[in-house]
Amino acid sequence: MAVCVRQSRKSIINHVKAKMGLLGLTCLSSSMPSLNNDHRTLSAASLAKDLRNQNSVLENKPILYRTRRFDSTKPHQRSGVQSNVANSQFLDFPGGKVAFTSEMRFISESPKERIPCYRVLDDDGQLIEGGINVGKEIAVKMYSDMATLQTMDTIFYDAQRQGRISFYLTTIGEEAINIASAAALTIDDFVVPQYREPGVLLWRGFTLEQFANQCFSNRGDDCRGRQMPIHYGSKKLNYLTVASTIASQLPHAVGVAYSLKMDGKDACAVTYFGDGGSSEGDFHAALNFAAVTEAPVLFICRNNGWAISTPTSDQFRSDGIVVRGEAYGVRSIRVDGNDTLALYSAVRTAREMAICEQRPILIEAMTYRVGHHSTSDDSTKYRPVDEIELWRSARDPITRFRKWIESNGWWSSEAESELRSNVRKQLLDAIQVAERTEKPPLVDMFTDVYDAVPSNLSEQEKWLRETIKIHPQDYPSDFPL
Repeated sequence: MAVCVRQSRKSIINHVKAKMGLLGLTCLSSSMPSLNNDHRTLSAASLAKDLRNQNSVLENKPILYRTRRFDSTKPHQRSGVQSNVANSQFLDFPGGKVAFTSEMRFISESPKERIPCYRVLDDDGQLIEGGINVGKEIAVKMYSDMATLQTMDTIFYDAQRQGRISFYLTTIGEEAINIASAAALTIDDFVVPQYREPGVLLWRGFTLEQFANQCFSNRGDDCRGRQMPIHYGSKKLNYLTVASTIASQLPHAVGVAYSLKMDGKDACAVTYFGDGGSSEGDFHAALNFAAVTEAPVLFICRNNGWAISTPTSDQFRSDGIVVRGEAYGVRSIRVDGNDTLALYSAVRTAREMAICEQRPILIEAMTYRVGHHSTSDDSTKYRPVDEIELWRSARDPITRFRKWIESNGWWSSEAESELRSNVRKQLLDAIQVAERTEKPPLVDMFTDVYDAVPSNLSEQEKWLRETIKIHPQDYPSDFPL
């Protein structure tokens, strides 16, 4: 069944109210190959090809609502199901037909084989036969931003150790997930981050000076010093502000995606989280929410093996995160998180699916957190040093991608030296300026929430100013009152 609707907010809202949970927005035409029950055998490449082949068909076609649930008969036929069970081959249950079987069989708690991991580059940075390719311009930019992110992490981490900023958190070992995924998106896609994705901002144009201003909480900080370091945000770049609470961003991302869907935008929402986030209730609520509303959202899980000090073996018994998508009706893929080209290919294809088919996609990126969880953590207390060094040296995503662009003649040792030197100089200059820049005024603690400041906040501001006058030694002298 398909119902053609007009492109207006009112008509869409009315239709969704009537069909909530049953129908979804999609731009599939009748000639699009249908997805059979063995959807796990579909490759990302074949699906992307199918979508591209439909471009000419989809032009000037009305957007259709169609059901994605299992076939079901009309409600009035459900009466008398019990009396006809013996003569039926299926149970016409609300939500879809369920086949009968005389064999008592429990579903296994785990598959015989683990879900394979999609990759394009081997460990030596060589293109696997049949793998996808990218052009020189985007490849060099991806590598440059990965190297910049690595340098930025090193310098800001040292600045925290010197007591110049209060906190920092690195992306060491996970640079490919940051940059490759960002490269596969457009600026119109909304990013709802966790806290280990500054590379997405870097790719979108967030400057080194802006990173420094945020970490030093000065007047140049877009958040006006209200957030702790590395809790970035940019309205201009469609990057929602970081929140420390684990997995709380996931339901928010579904809401953003649903809004884009209702407005008919050619964009999706993208949210990131770690394996630890998948152990939170918000993860499960978000996947179910996204599947039922058929929201165009990408869930990108950085499965780096550790939720601070808790290994994945102590978190779940399932085959990682990717298998959970099927349980909620979400198409999923497992990708080598240290393979820049594989990530770029997977996220780009997933974005096409999410927007054209109006559906959520789950991507599990297999990687390793080489750095400590944050400057408040010493990971050598709970994991072996030789394990860390193995991933740092033999499985580094930046080194691996560099080998590939060098093999194409797009990079050299001279270019590497020049890039690292320039980035380091820019960062050190930015830090010196940010450190000397005046802090935001005290009044900024009480603004930007309400149009008119309520009386209780005015009283708190008055109380704080009086307290500072009485105990000036307990407050920073460089904060303007």
